[in-house]
Amino acid sequence: MDIDFNKNEDGLVPVIIQDAVTKKVLMLGYMNQEAFNKTRETGKVTFFSRSKQRLWTKGEESGNFLHLEDIKNDCDKDTLLITVNPVGPTCHTGSDTCWGEENTSSFGFLSELERIIEQRRTSATGETSYVASLFEKGMNKIAQKVGEEAIETVIEAKDNNDELFLNESADLLFHYLILLQAKGFTLKDVEKILRDRH
Repeated sequence: MDIDFNKNEDGLVPVIIQDAVTKKVLMLGYMNQEAFNKTRETGKVTFFSRSKQRLWTKGEESGNFLHLEDIKNDCDKDTLLITVNPVGPTCHTGSDTCWGEENTSSFGFLSELERIIEQRRTSATGETSYVASLFEKGMNKIAQKVGEEAIETVIEAKDNNDELFLNESADLLFHYLILLQAKGFTLKDVEKILRDRH
C-alpha cells in the first residue's frame, strides 16, 4: 500500500476508524510507518500517540482493542480509513465513539421511519394517524395489511410497470416495519439474524 508518510514533517497520517458492521465512525488517530506495520502484523490497530510520543495499541490498558478488518488509502495517499471490529467502547471516556454516539446500526431513512412509526403508535390517535389506527385495530389487521401488500407486490413484479412495482414494494416495507413494532422488534433484530446466518 502506497502511503505518503512524508507529506507532513512529523511523518504521521490521519487515520479514521470505522466500525466494520455499523459503519459508525469511532475515532480519529494518527499513524507513522511503524504503527502501520504493527497494525498489519498484529491485527490490532496501533497508533502513534502524539501526547506520549510512542506507539500505542488501542486497548493495551483497557482491553478495548480495535481488531483490524480492512485498510483503505484515500486518493491523495495521505489519509487512511480503517474498518475494525471493536471490543467494548472506543473512547477513553467510556463512550462507544469519540463523538458520544451509540455504536449501533443505522438504516438511514428506514431508521427515521421506524422512529416516526413508534411516535405515531405512542402519541397519535386513529383519528389523526393511519399508523395509530392500525395499531388500534390490532395484530390481525396489521398482519392482514402486510399480506395484502405482499400479494400486490408479487402481482406488480409480474408486470412491466416499474413505478407500480416500486410503490407496492414501498407499501410492503412500510407495513412490515409496523408489523415488526407490533411484535416488539425493529430492523436491528432482523439484521442480527441475517448477520448470524451470513
